[in-house]
Amino acid sequence: MAEHTSSSITIEAAPADVMGVIADFARYPEWTGEVKEAEVLSTDDHGRAEKVRLVLDAGAIKDDHTLAYTWIGDYEVSWTLVKSQMLRAIDGSYALAPLGDGDRTEVTYRLTVDVKIPMLGMIKRKAEKVIIDRALAGLKKRVESIPKV
Repeated sequence: MAEHTSSSITIEAAPADVMGVIADFARYPEWTGEVKEAEVLSTDDHGRAEKVRLVLDAGAIKDDHTLAYTWIGDYEVSWTLVKSQMLRAIDGSYALAPLGDGDRTEVTYRLTVDVKIPMLGMIKRKAEKVIIDRALAGLKKRVESIPKV
């Protein structure tokens, strides 16, 4: 597998609020930009998604694929490819770190994509960077727009 691409952003919300948005797959098309459809296919004993079907349109990368999710405590989730039309592999994660008094969160998104068609590594990294940057910006906007109770 090729090297990964990662980026971080600070969100003005508690980690639980951020993870709540990350775990709400049905709403991904509202804030991610690249995800056009999302369907939870199975859940774990805690009600968290284990397998999710996503229809993705990220410019150079368009696909209908299924991902398997692993939830690590309350602050991290990772995923790997189950099946895909275009992708050979996709590995990613969101890692959350509370900041200050826990009312801010640093979110790090890490992603590695390997496509079935020949594509220059530079173009793949650029596509990964676009996916990550748009997802983090969309996540920040979505989380910070939710009224605090």
